Amino acid sequence: QVQLVESGGGLVQAGGSLRLSCAASGRTFSNSAMGWFRQGPGKEREFVARISWSGGNSYYADSVKGRFAISRDNAKNTVYLQMNSLKPEDTAVYYCAVGLKSGTYSYTSQRRYAYWGQGTQVTVSS
Repeated sequence: QVQLVESGGGLVQAGGSLRLSCAASGRTFSNSAMGWFRQGPGKEREFVARISWSGGNSYYADSVKGRFAISRDNAKNTVYLQMNSLKPEDTAVYYCAVGLKSGTYSYTSQRRYAYWGQGTQVTVSS
């Protein structure tokens, strides 16, 4: 079956860096946009970043713009999220998901995506 597995999370100090990976199996998603979302304690899941199928276009939430960078390696069927200058407010479970080919929802809406991974915990200490 289709499966997305996030990895690379952990405990880091404020100002540090971390790179998350999302590996897909069961099928290729080279023709699909991919997105990263996160959910902090007691908060709703929020949009973090999105990358086009070709990797030529990326979009970021204002809260992470300039600090995070999304990329992908279609040969490995993997998407990455490079996180720099981490802040305590970045603490959350990070999820990757496959972008739908069409829909009426904004790219920032979780309803624009499917095949969610299990998430990886990122904790940033002050």
